[in-house]
Amino acid sequence: MPTFGPVKRKDLVRYLGHLGFEGPFSGGKHQFMVRGDVVLRIPNPHQGDIGRELLARLLRQAGVSREEWERL
Repeated sequence: MPTFGPVKRKDLVRYLGHLGFEGPFSGGKHQFMVRGDVVLRIPNPHQGDIGRELLARLLRQAGVSREEWERL
């Protein structure tokens, strides 16, 4: 179960895969993942862990609730 807090980029990609997202695919300056009509840009890997605020924004864009995230 991932906690709602700092997460490594590779773990974020893995968890999003469990939620039905495909990818990551290359595109422009950022990679992205796709689930249906939702296209989610993934932060670059060289800036350390993804913090709570950025994780919250990414999950909101992905249409994933905090409860759904923590149930993984």
